[in-house]
Amino acid sequence: MKKLAIACDHAGFDYKELIKKHLEGKFEIKDFGTFSRDSVDYPDFVHPAATSVENGENEFGILICGSGNGVQITANKHQGIRCALCWEVELAELARKHNNANMLAVPARFVTEELALNMVDAFLSTEFEGGRHQNRVEKISFC
Repeated sequence: MKKLAIACDHAGFDYKELIKKHLEGKFEIKDFGTFSRDSVDYPDFVHPAATSVENGENEFGILICGSGNGVQITANKHQGIRCALCWEVELAELARKHNNANMLAVPARFVTEELALNMVDAFLSTEFEGGRHQNRVEKISFC
């Protein structure tokens, strides 16, 4: 069973719980928090989740906050992370197909629960195309 990291802030807590339930039995899920709707600082949860994907402990990661921006920016500070902020299913598919994204950022305040689940499903079921995209992905890591 593939391993998946998941993390959120207070604005993403309800969606995190929904996504975990939706993926139950399909993935081995490591929940990095937060574990309530109490206000928190998202980097405290995103950095450990991103590190786990970066070091191969988890294959993919799902991050959720109000806008998706904060979690995405934080995750992308990690050298081995390609985190895509998505608000449509096609964007989630293209993030995997063309960019080999390994983390998905979901903007809980801007997408419905149904759309969030559809994006997660698309992201996790879409394979990287490689080919002409491989060289581009290799150029992403600058250092």
